[in-house]
Amino acid sequence: MTAGLGQAIRDEITGLILSRGLRPGDPLPTESELVETFGVSRNSIREALKALQALDIVEIRHGHGTYVGNLSLAHFADGLTFRALQVRSMAEIVEVREALENALIRRVAAIVPDADLAALDDVTHKMDERAKAGGTFADEDREFHELLYRSLDNSLVTQLLQAFWDVFHRVGHSLGVTDPDPVQTVRRHRAIVAALRDRDVDRAERAMTEHFRNLDFRVAQIRSR
Repeated sequence: MTAGLGQAIRDEITGLILSRGLRPGDPLPTESELVETFGVSRNSIREALKALQALDIVEIRHGHGTYVGNLSLAHFADGLTFRALQVRSMAEIVEVREALENALIRRVAAIVPDADLAALDDVTHKMDERAKAGGTFADEDREFHELLYRSLDNSLVTQLLQAFWDVFHRVGHSLGVTDPDPVQTVRRHRAIVAALRDRDVDRAERAMTEHFRNLDFRVAQIRSR
């Protein structure tokens, strides 16, 4: 099967998903039905489905059939992780993440509800306890950034930021990079929350920018490896 034909079949399958309004977890037509619908070989359908599975567009459950996938960005994160390890491009990834979060934090500052502020206070308290005990708080840091943008109610934003977060921490873990001053990192997170509580858009953005300066130090460690 040529590359052009393979892409054409993948486009047909994704077009079918869209036209029928199928959602994650919904079953796709059987292989036989797809063969008949598109007029191509069974092998061509299987190759197309495998390629779409690699993108999490479909999920092949052997013995059960094929279903619409979760449409996550997990494979996007895998590719970025490899890129960062291969060409030491972590600075570029952090730059993109910073630009995204600096823009989003301005929107959050205007709408963040009190319940989210309370949740952010709780997670920063956990981070502080772990830092003072000499521990790390990667899970809490991830939770902090998820809570931070929850009020935007944008699943793509959530997945994209999770992907960037995962890449940074995977690469750091792989290369043995650590936070040089966890207590200072906690203070920077608290500064973000304080600015949000005051609904101070400009201060929230400055606090976020300052938070990323801590990441710059770890990027420098990655570059030196």
